[in-house]
Amino acid sequence: MNSPASRSRFSSSPGVLAGLVCALALLTGAAAAQPAASQQRASGCPESLPALYDQVSAAVLSITAISVNPYDTDHRIERVQGSGVIIDPSGLIVTNSHVVFGRQVITVTLDDGTALPAKPVGADPIFDIALIQIPVPTEGALRVAKLGDSATLRVGEEVYAIGNPLGLEQSLTRGVVSAINRTLPGAAWSLTEPLIQTDAAINSGNSGGPLVDPCGLVVGINTANMPEAQNIGFAVPINLVKSVIPQLLDKGRVVRPWLGVQGQFVVPELRELLRVPLVDGFLVEAVEPGSPAEQKGLRGGLFEITVEGQPVLLGGDIITKVNGATLDDPDTLGRTLSELKVGAVLKLNVTRDGKTRSVELTLAERPLLPGDLPGRPSSAAPAGPGGASARKRTATGRTFVF
Repeated sequence: MNSPASRSRFSSSPGVLAGLVCALALLTGAAAAQPAASQQRASGCPESLPALYDQVSAAVLSITAISVNPYDTDHRIERVQGSGVIIDPSGLIVTNSHVVFGRQVITVTLDDGTALPAKPVGADPIFDIALIQIPVPTEGALRVAKLGDSATLRVGEEVYAIGNPLGLEQSLTRGVVSAINRTLPGAAWSLTEPLIQTDAAINSGNSGGPLVDPCGLVVGINTANMPEAQNIGFAVPINLVKSVIPQLLDKGRVVRPWLGVQGQFVVPELRELLRVPLVDGFLVEAVEPGSPAEQKGLRGGLFEITVEGQPVLLGGDIITKVNGATLDDPDTLGRTLSELKVGAVLKLNVTRDGKTRSVELTLAERPLLPGDLPGRPSSAAPAGPGGASARKRTATGRTFVF
């Protein structure tokens, strides 16, 4: 290699020399990147999937809850099973509301097999988030999961669901973030519940368990699957969970303003079908009894038609403006409502029979409505050992409740 001939052959190939220079540069860059990767692993990111499971699973637990229905003599006792994750050394656990809300007995089984009674701390059936608490062990300490930042998630990133599907011992499923900010139609208050969609398998019993990123940080709480689809599951973003925890600890519930109407937005398909003039706005289909809307005389639908397989109640009021903002799409409604609190004065422009009038009302606190308890009893297996709970969502329906 050091002979004059070889040196001459080498120097006469500038393209090869340039290639070697580029290769050396790449190797140098790779070598420089290695300390950064090592530093990331040293900061707490597990080096392998089994290591990640060992890190997180100790904070994941199984929940068995029992409720009694005195009006169903054949199946008085309903038993559901779900999952949860410890988020504080004091024994504070986050799970799904549909697993524990309204249950008479709640029992938690830790990763080491220890069974402990749990008491409810707070629950929000609309976001499907709940807090329960177990006693602190006299010996040792509870393992706690670290909460991440769901705002940084990107479609295509790997995520892992850990829980107790079908009442079995802990399992891990692997997938990717299929979509973010997924708002599902037909869910109460869905305007403010953007979900994480993932193809990591989420089965009955996974409800309330964590969805974690490759560093083992909890980025979501598994909440639902789509029964008529394959590998479509949903998780409540952990940032949403963190935002409601203070209210759940303080008041035991999430306080929301309430107008008391149900309906949907006027869409082009409706105009084309009816061939009658309809103003843009929110079509009121139903008015909740005792609500501020009922007290001010707002009117719901009077007759039913079907549009693209969906029932629509026509003849009710159409809300065209809220506090001066034109109400023409769900985003406008969401932004307007997010700025309001209980006791705030709401000014509506309402169209009825071609005439527009102004309505001023005071928002009350939103109570629990029948539709706020999804999946009961349909999401729960028949009473008895091995029953499991999972909230089901449907892809149909365009009704909003606020």
